[in-house]
Amino acid sequence: MIKVGIVGGTGYTGVELLRLLTRHPQVELKAITSRKEAGMPVADMFPNLRGWLKLAFSTPEEAGLENCDVVFFATPNGVAMQQTRALLDAGVKVIDLAADFRIKDIAVWEQWYKMEHACPDLVAEAVYGLPEINRASIRGARLIANPGCYPTAVQLGFLPLLEAGAVDTSFLVADAKSGVSGGGRKPETHILFAEAADNFKAYAVGGHRHWPEIKQGLEIFAGKPVGFTFVPHLTPLIRGIHATLYAKVSADIDLQSLFEQRYADEAFVDVMPAGAHPETRSVRGANICRIAVHRPQGGDTVVVLSVIDNLVKGAAGQAVQNMNILFDLPEDTALADVGMLP
Repeated sequence: MIKVGIVGGTGYTGVELLRLLTRHPQVELKAITSRKEAGMPVADMFPNLRGWLKLAFSTPEEAGLENCDVVFFATPNGVAMQQTRALLDAGVKVIDLAADFRIKDIAVWEQWYKMEHACPDLVAEAVYGLPEINRASIRGARLIANPGCYPTAVQLGFLPLLEAGAVDTSFLVADAKSGVSGGGRKPETHILFAEAADNFKAYAVGGHRHWPEIKQGLEIFAGKPVGFTFVPHLTPLIRGIHATLYAKVSADIDLQSLFEQRYADEAFVDVMPAGAHPETRSVRGANICRIAVHRPQGGDTVVVLSVIDNLVKGAAGQAVQNMNILFDLPEDTALADVGMLP
């Protein structure tokens, strides 16, 4: 059995990890930490876990994390980098669901996250946990940087086009929409029901922290610098991301076949038939990215539609997928769920 610890178990990604891991046949949950809620049974906070989980929250110091095989950090940015070195030195593998190890350029990370990085040497070692491009490296990693939610949807949508050199890389646009759970479980005015319901708005147009993460990945796929614009929006959904991606076609290529062939062996990417329009509700609760590719009026613009559940393929599900790869388990272990519809 894989002995698992979770640091920061009181947020939405934390409870989603618990939902998935309690059903994992090879996992023994050893600790879920929260300084504020130490001693409280986890199921008292999250009643969906009643009958599935008997653990109580504990402080990180009392949790015995150094005795785990793998520790997930479902914490705010800046927490994992303070504790990861000690865990790695104890032989524990680490999967960070925050952004501490995603961006390789430390100066860029510090610019966007407004803090000094505590362990820049570990950033160089960390493997970016997007299995569709880094599966082999993930398998041998000690430290995995789980991708962000927007970056997962956007990168998977652009990946085949950039690998094939099929589009003009100087002008790539991602118009993306997210449900309110992407903002976390903390109380903030903009995600109150009366603020977010029956409303739709763009935000962070001048610069979102996921922009450098996405741009880093796109430039790796393309093998050169890219021009990239990212505009996020808040929608009155609980779960879901819908990314509409635009690029100019630069090669004579069958785009539908390109996507189908690139993802033919990927269990968690579903390329829909030509002309399809994927919906966020079709992936709710499932660790899958659904993609459709369009070429409106047969012109020189390609439009890719990419949808995920931000808490599953965009966070906790992808983290469990990475754990399965790390421990040489079938990737779909505990992840073979059908999306919840309606």
